[in-house]
Amino acid sequence: MAFFMHFCKKLSLLLLLICAASLAFAADSGINIKSAELQAQDDYYGLNADVDMTFDKEIEEAINKGVPLNFLIEFQIVSPRKYWFDDEIVTVSQTVSLSYHALSRQYLVNRAGHQQSFASLSEAMNELLTLNEWKVVDRALLEKPDVYKAALLIRLDQTKLPKAIQVDAIASEKWNLSSQKFEWTLKEASGRVLK
Repeated sequence: MAFFMHFCKKLSLLLLLICAASLAFAADSGINIKSAELQAQDDYYGLNADVDMTFDKEIEEAINKGVPLNFLIEFQIVSPRKYWFDDEIVTVSQTVSLSYHALSRQYLVNRAGHQQSFASLSEAMNELLTLNEWKVVDRALLEKPDVYKAALLIRLDQTKLPKAIQVDAIASEKWNLSSQKFEWTLKEASGRVLK
């Protein structure tokens, strides 16, 4: 009986540690691409994506102290080949930055030279990784009735961080903000929306 009670205490302690670890993991920073699709426009395909992002307290404090964060959004379409490297159809990237302006107490999101200001960090984060109708490829490049593969990756550009933080970022997982590589297959059929 004593052995059984000792086993139950150990098991409950283990379950408590697992719950605490999962809560700590949920509070960490991260980027999650939930969905992505191409939508046909007049002469190009636009990328739409649904992305979630969270920051831990250390990164939020750095932003509020004036550290700008630059995110690199990378998109690629390839035509798979069976016995050779995939044929690269298009590779495009976009940089989006997030910073805090202390005098105006505004969070700034800068995308392709267009700057928007927000009163709260959560509003700025919602806009930061909004991808709606981003022109990624001309329709003429996908005219062949081939099967194409698309990939989307979003990551923090650590090379643009201040030098003091770059040193810390090497040893810390907190600053290694990167999404999973989100991949999907595009099937081109005349005039049909690619998903």
